[in-house]
Amino acid sequence: MNFMRQFLALLRMSSSGIMQRPGPVLTITIGVTCAVGVLVAMLALGSGARRQVLAGVREDRVVVNSHGARGIESSIPRDEADTVRDLPGIKKGNDGKPLVEFQSVVPIEARRRVTDARIFFPLVGITGGPADTDPDLHLTEGRVFRPGLHELIASHPCVRQFSGFEIGDKRSIGGVEWSIVGHFSQGDTQQCAVLADAETLMSIFHNNTYTQATATLQSPADYSILQRALESNPTLHLEVHHERESREEGIRQLNALLNFAAYFVGSIMAIGATLGAVNSLYTIVDSRRREIATLRAIGFGAAPVGAAILCESILLALPGALLGVILAWALFQRMSVSPFGFSFLLDVTPRLAVIGVLWALAMGLIGGVLPALRAARVPVTTALRAT
Repeated sequence: MNFMRQFLALLRMSSSGIMQRPGPVLTITIGVTCAVGVLVAMLALGSGARRQVLAGVREDRVVVNSHGARGIESSIPRDEADTVRDLPGIKKGNDGKPLVEFQSVVPIEARRRVTDARIFFPLVGITGGPADTDPDLHLTEGRVFRPGLHELIASHPCVRQFSGFEIGDKRSIGGVEWSIVGHFSQGDTQQCAVLADAETLMSIFHNNTYTQATATLQSPADYSILQRALESNPTLHLEVHHERESREEGIRQLNALLNFAAYFVGSIMAIGATLGAVNSLYTIVDSRRREIATLRAIGFGAAPVGAAILCESILLALPGALLGVILAWALFQRMSVSPFGFSFLLDVTPRLAVIGVLWALAMGLIGGVLPALRAARVPVTTALRAT
């Protein structure tokens, strides 16, 4: 009998006896289910954060920052704004004006409705209309802020999560009272966003620089034209990035932290599940010592016996993997969370399901190595004498 025929015959025998060993089988399945479910659910944190940050990203939109700076560290002087507007490759609106939105960002404080915990998030001052460069933004209640007035509009997540964002509410920012005059939506985003007129906001804080600019290109191919124009102008110390690249850079550290926590906790769970699988497989091997000895005596080799036990371990991990993925999706898909004050929905993607299955198969492989060696190395005569 060749190796493959022996291996398949042993695997069929093992599979047919699974129902006779419910204890060890359930121990392996439940352990793998818990480990995979926790791993996939925690990885869904990073996946959900990235999905929200990249929501609404367009290939024809770019972000301009000061050279070597990102986020609130960036600074674009007022006197460079007109030069940026006149750069080649930028699309013009129906009114003939370049579609460039300059932003000024300052941190503000809010308190959660349920816990009254204090949290800080950015107030974004923008030039032009809120929907000029963001077509996903839709005013749902009230009106848009008026330039020159101390008025704010807030997204629906702000109203749900924090107090003081109802229309008509007053908020003290920079020693001045601002009024909430409107609410808006931005698709599925769960992040609180508050907008105001950039010039009014900058005058309150005596600031003469914008934080960054967002521009719409005539076409994605015009990115290189705009990039060369910035690099060739010695008076501008600015650089341009695709909107997707800029947003991914902003979420990179948070995403890395969330993924580290997911794999750290998932690894601890996997170690526990693997040790449980090893003990369960040892129990299965010990209960089949006489059966294995008989097979060895009639010509089955040690290698097919060990390979069959190893394959059985991997196959027993597979139902746990599928159950873990299903439970993670059923319990956590689209759940709203707010780690570090950043709100988003968990996202259990097909990619995470594949990672969960591979994680479980690796647990089954590692957990089956020692029991497989034990089954393969037991002498035939010793096994035959075992009771």
